[in-house]
Amino acid sequence: MDTVKLSSKGQFILPKAIRDRHHWETGTEFIIIDRGEDLVIKPARVFPSTELESPDTPSIYQGKPLSLEEMERAVLVEAAKHR
Repeated sequence: MDTVKLSSKGQFILPKAIRDRHHWETGTEFIIIDRGEDLVIKPARVFPSTELESPDTPSIYQGKPLSLEEMERAVLVEAAKHR
């Protein structure tokens, strides 16, 4: 178990062995979870930025439009395959 000291600026240094084991490099962002007497430090999993398609973007689906009943049946068939 390693011990670290909190600086006057509220900072502490994660030991190099821990940083190396987890492949954490300079600039890694963390989430701090306060659980009363315990703190959990987890690397933030940043999702890549995405953009929504314009509403006038043509649909990928090129077949005939399906009725609501046909879509529901297809969902049930696929769900049954994964049970």
